[in-house]
Amino acid sequence: MSLKSQWFLIESEEEYKLAVERYKRIKLAKKGSEEHKEKLLIVHLISEYEKASTTLPEVDPVELIKVRMAEFGYKSADLAEIYGDKGTVSKMLNYKQMLSLNMIRKFSKLLHIPAEALIKEYDLKGIN
Repeated sequence: MSLKSQWFLIESEEEYKLAVERYKRIKLAKKGSEEHKEKLLIVHLISEYEKASTTLPEVDPVELIKVRMAEFGYKSADLAEIYGDKGTVSKMLNYKQMLSLNMIRKFSKLLHIPAEALIKEYDLKGIN
């Protein structure tokens, strides 16, 4: 998608997908550039659309992360890149380690999940 000269409120799933795709292309835009300004606007529009149209499933925090990863097309390696430790991310996704506050902050931002949804209690598996 080429540079879109005007953005409006996102009102459909198709417009949402276009905005997300555009964001992916310009997310590393240099601060102060026109693309950077466009990126900031797109982030706001995407956020508003998601608030208005997205309901998060009633599942535990790890499952919610997995759902959002699938929606955004992310793999565990993408989370590890953001968090900085592949082993810890793997343990968390396999219910062997609890989410840390640092993980909650980073994954909340990356996956557009309210932090409140990630602080819910849940059980680890295979831990005595």
